[in-house]
Amino acid sequence: MADTYVYLIHEGDWDSDAYLGGDPTTDGGPAGKDPSAAAASDMDASFPEHQAFQQAVADLGARIMGGAALQNSRYGGTVTPGSGDRAVEDAVYTDGPFTDTSEVITGFYLVETDDEDTARRIAALVPTTSRIEWRKVFPTGM
Repeated sequence: MADTYVYLIHEGDWDSDAYLGGDPTTDGGPAGKDPSAAAASDMDASFPEHQAFQQAVADLGARIMGGAALQNSRYGGTVTPGSGDRAVEDAVYTDGPFTDTSEVITGFYLVETDDEDTARRIAALVPTTSRIEWRKVFPTGM
């Protein structure tokens, strides 16, 4: 039976806006272009190590189920929910970037494999300039 693992890529934050073109907060990218299509094209050309990783996973007999690069941390934050009925009203929000860390999660892969040894090998192959956290996904039926 195959299990799914998530591989979280921990690195220094990156300039995701450079791959979108233009100022995504005001114009969504270059005029007349779909910013997501342009980003995908640039990502393929700029990150050949991720293409090589995808091939290596297939060569090990595993299957990539999903994955994504995450935009710069300034486009997110953290929240500590309030309790009970006041989860939203009493929530404490912190905007990124986060001053207490030098690394953020810059992306992830979901990979299905038949054994834990292969999952460990895949973790060592994920392209990064820093470190990978890998965890078996709990089956929730979703």
